[in-house]
Amino acid sequence: MTPRTSAASSEPELAADGVPRGQAVLDELVELLDLEQLEVNLFRGVSPPQRTTRVFGGQVAGQALVAAGRTVPADREVHSLHAYFIRPGDPRVPIVYESERVRDGRSFTTRRVLAIQHGEAIFSLSASFQLVQEGLEHSQPMPPGVPDPESLPDLGRRIVDGGEGGWLADIPRPLDIRLVDEPVWSSKRPGASDDPIRVWMRADGTLPEDRLLHVCLLTYASDLTLLGSVVARHDVRSTEVQMASLDHAMWFHQPFRADEWLLYQCFSPSASGGRGLATGRFYTTDGRLVASTMQEGLVRLPRGQA
Repeated sequence: MTPRTSAASSEPELAADGVPRGQAVLDELVELLDLEQLEVNLFRGVSPPQRTTRVFGGQVAGQALVAAGRTVPADREVHSLHAYFIRPGDPRVPIVYESERVRDGRSFTTRRVLAIQHGEAIFSLSASFQLVQEGLEHSQPMPPGVPDPESLPDLGRRIVDGGEGGWLADIPRPLDIRLVDEPVWSSKRPGASDDPIRVWMRADGTLPEDRLLHVCLLTYASDLTLLGSVVARHDVRSTEVQMASLDHAMWFHQPFRADEWLLYQCFSPSASGGRGLATGRFYTTDGRLVASTMQEGLVRLPRGQA
């Protein structure tokens, strides 16, 4: 998984609001997912230089899937992953990924990965890979009436035009994100809604022909807006609650490219006990359902407001 570099992408483009975007920023994300191999089943990853209070969950999930995939034969593709966020990751120090070769069957391969910092597990992942096979096929159709991504402003233009970027406002953008609905961090939200939240996204550049990379990048992206669907069903902004991912699961149904437009539709069927459950589906522009995801997260109101 070698990052794509060229003279044209040595300097980042700038979005309308001045934040770096484009191929150079995407190449940095690809490099972030390109783990250093320490031993046969041992890998090391780092976090981006932009300091946050904890490692972004999509980053550690994507890196862990890379660690699993690096130990699997090339003719087998990941079809599902199940993961737990155990402790907040420290972005200041590297993360060690230990991959366990659980099973190598005739059709399926299973791997477990433990992410470790300061001698403690911060994340665990189980992933299953399958030899490409044929079988019954059907899928839920894409919802009708969704605006075309090219008709929507990117995040930088949205901010310049008076929108709010939330936690995505000031960090480099390897993904081109087009919000269909008013985001959960916005003061302009109309209030609680039982409708799903929808966003178009794609890698902001061109990715190499590496199927594992496309899946790992989608895993990274899946954590961006999913838990926000819990907040969307209530008359509260995401900036007013404490949120953290607890577990995450994904299923990959059909081939796709992460550098082509994908509609991410997220909906929360339930929230209770300070936790919320969120579901998500990824569709291509021609309406194919290519991946599904579920996540339970911590969603806490300030003391005295529960």
